[in-house]
Amino acid sequence: MVKTADIGSKRLISLSPDAWAKWVTGQSGIITQEIINSEFQWVSRDSDVLIKATHPQHGPFLILNELQLHYTSVMPRRVRAYTGLAEEKYNLPVYPVLINFLPPAKTVTIAPNYQSNFLGLQARQDYRIINLWEIDANLAFQEDLLSLLPFVPIMQNGDTPEMLEQAAQQLRQNGTLEDFSPLLGFFANFVMDSALVQQILRWDMVVLEESPWYNEILRRGEARGEARGEARGRQDEACEMVLRLLTRRVGSISVQFEIQIRSLTREQLEELGDALLDFSSPTDLATWLNR
Repeated sequence: MVKTADIGSKRLISLSPDAWAKWVTGQSGIITQEIINSEFQWVSRDSDVLIKATHPQHGPFLILNELQLHYTSVMPRRVRAYTGLAEEKYNLPVYPVLINFLPPAKTVTIAPNYQSNFLGLQARQDYRIINLWEIDANLAFQEDLLSLLPFVPIMQNGDTPEMLEQAAQQLRQNGTLEDFSPLLGFFANFVMDSALVQQILRWDMVVLEESPWYNEILRRGEARGEARGEARGRQDEACEMVLRLLTRRVGSISVQFEIQIRSLTREQLEELGDALLDFSSPTDLATWLNR
């Protein structure tokens, strides 16, 4: 039986906690004391990694690390909640950091903080944002930041076979990092050909499937897949409705027009649904599609 590989975020950060703390805060002189239990009795989810540290000038404090495969709009509120809970539970100031692995859709904007205004009362929570795709991959090869090696492929300038091979060699040469190779392969598959990744890494999919990272990412992926499936179903329904209405208004629709219509977005289908009420011939449809 394959031994389960612990390649969770807590272990990853614990490999070099001082260097990690200095990197995410941008402060030198930080000394980490422990990675503490981040489970809060009021919420059903753990914060990813909560580090207790101290600084010669600022004294003891907590670093709250939220690591996200994909940024979502609920993250500002979540970071605000975890920051407040951590501060209340441990009676220490908290430095929250949101680390995003993969770029969001172009229509999604990463909020720089949490803000609300209700009945004249304002709330705000700032946090540091680190987008890995904006961080130079060469940073991961520094001796004190080898914890970043599994993320090289999704970092800036890291999506090449040469960088993947270099990261893989570094992991194999370091006994404490060797079992992070599957995680490196996982992220490489987002930006490179899967066959090439497996050839370079010679990674064991069974090991990855038993890791905390894989299970969490798979769970989130399934949830997004279900959501996409539901959205796709609604899109198809809207498309069929528009095609039926067009047939009634202008008669038979050519295959070319049908292909164009089926490629429209949901918003464009809604626009066409409004416009077709004024159509009287296929020419009107052609004019609308070629506008």
